[in-house]
Amino acid sequence: MDRTERFYRIQQMLQSRRYVRTREFLDELEVSRATFKRDLEYLRDRFRAPILWDPDHEAYCFDDKVEDRAVWQLPGLWFTADELVALLTMDRLLAELEPGLLSQLTGPIRRRLKSLLESGDHTVAAIADRIRVLSMGARGIEPAHFRALSTALLSRRRVRIRHLRRVDGDVLEREVSPQRLVHYRDNWYLDSWCHKRQALRTFAVDAIDRATVLDKDAKIVGEESLERHFASGYGIFAGTDTQEAVLLFNATRARWVSHETWHPRQDGKLQLDGTYLLKFPYSREPELVMDILKYGGDVQVLAPDSLRQAVRAQLVQAIGQYET
Repeated sequence: MDRTERFYRIQQMLQSRRYVRTREFLDELEVSRATFKRDLEYLRDRFRAPILWDPDHEAYCFDDKVEDRAVWQLPGLWFTADELVALLTMDRLLAELEPGLLSQLTGPIRRRLKSLLESGDHTVAAIADRIRVLSMGARGIEPAHFRALSTALLSRRRVRIRHLRRVDGDVLEREVSPQRLVHYRDNWYLDSWCHKRQALRTFAVDAIDRATVLDKDAKIVGEESLERHFASGYGIFAGTDTQEAVLLFNATRARWVSHETWHPRQDGKLQLDGTYLLKFPYSREPELVMDILKYGGDVQVLAPDSLRQAVRAQLVQAIGQYET
């Protein structure tokens, strides 16, 4: 029985028997007293196991004063893909924090993440060398602006923003009521009610170069309305007025795309010839067009015609860049 197996057996014995004597551990684990002591200290120090010695019963048990003793578990030897990405991403985000109010808090949190990531003889350094979470395309944001938006959001106040509209380069000033902040594709977006347009709008936080919290109560939009507006269409540029995109991927690209999620309500079917037909709702075209262009000649837009023409126009413009 290796060390990791012993750890899980110690946990099982304590959970099933309540009190476990040293001799019972030694017989079950088939180790020396010194090895058992080392295992116990490792569990306490590295995994925060709430194990203590009860002199009245002359046995080990879980500490009754620890709130989560009943649900405490060793981290799995193998995490799921989602769990591993979550842990590594949290550690990376904490490591990138600039010195500030959270500095004193992030150390203990990162140490806890480290203890969760380490299993058996695998150290965090070894895991980080072999498993990478790369963040590509993230755009920097001004911390002061993010704090102002967060303050306005949580205190239910309006905020005046100056925002760069990248499509045409115009700089706009808007008074908005923040509804929620969204981290999407490694970038932050502000879902808000725009008081000038009297409608819900999304602003890229990195495109905001001024944010001032106002002494005005924010307009609160119900969660149901937010979900209906922002979750019904494609990506961060969703809206209530949707159309259905119909895309056909060739047999080669279908081997990848058939396993991808483009939308929670997508309808994808592999065809008899190996191609992949994908249908999903969308509201605005810019982000969707960029995603389609990534696949070049491996995808064809079948409908609607407006989306088909938008992709075609971009392809024609791209070809024009290479004509002499």
